[in-house]
Amino acid sequence: MEVIVIGAGSVGSSSARELLSHGHTVTIIDIKPEAISRSDVQHAHWVIGDACELSVLRQAKPENADVIVAASGDDKTNLVVSLLARSEFGVPRTVARVNNPKNEWLFDDSWGVDVAVSTPRLMTALVEEAVEVGDVVRLLTLKTGSATLVEYTVPADHPVIGHTVDNVQWPYETTLTAILRDGIPITPSGDDVIEGGDELFFITTPSGEDDIRALFS
Repeated sequence: MEVIVIGAGSVGSSSARELLSHGHTVTIIDIKPEAISRSDVQHAHWVIGDACELSVLRQAKPENADVIVAASGDDKTNLVVSLLARSEFGVPRTVARVNNPKNEWLFDDSWGVDVAVSTPRLMTALVEEAVEVGDVVRLLTLKTGSATLVEYTVPADHPVIGHTVDNVQWPYETTLTAILRDGIPITPSGDDVIEGGDELFFITTPSGEDDIRALFS
């Protein structure tokens, strides 16, 4: 897979390293020349310049990219790059970092953003997911806000325990995608029995998320 990463800061560099380790081809665009020597990302292609300028973006050959990851520390840059990637080069998928949660509402299809990743929100979600039992926790917003990934840890005394997956009337527009039991992921089937301590992962809509909360309350 061909991936372009915008920004060689801690988030961009970490993303690039992971992608390279998985065998993908990565091009990094950063405005500062010293980013190359400062970064420990090996085997990536580099373009130095402002990614918001078409002439710079073209050097990375975005028309060949499968994904652009706008991971800079500036929300305006990430929005502009996402819009250019989609409107000028037809990049199939864009992932954009949200630095300020107050700007999250901007990161949608009108700016060419497929997936918005809010680092502060994700950190909060991971903290809540680690300690909250009996609460529905949003982990990630997908596809321009039309879908979310949420998690629910079943308390030891919840009435849903003992029911099979098919026996539960899940909310409309909601799919149970995985069960994490004793650290082992399970692909749910209709015959699986829900146990206390199970971590249930759902793909749902914002309204479906409210319905999940109502179901488990």
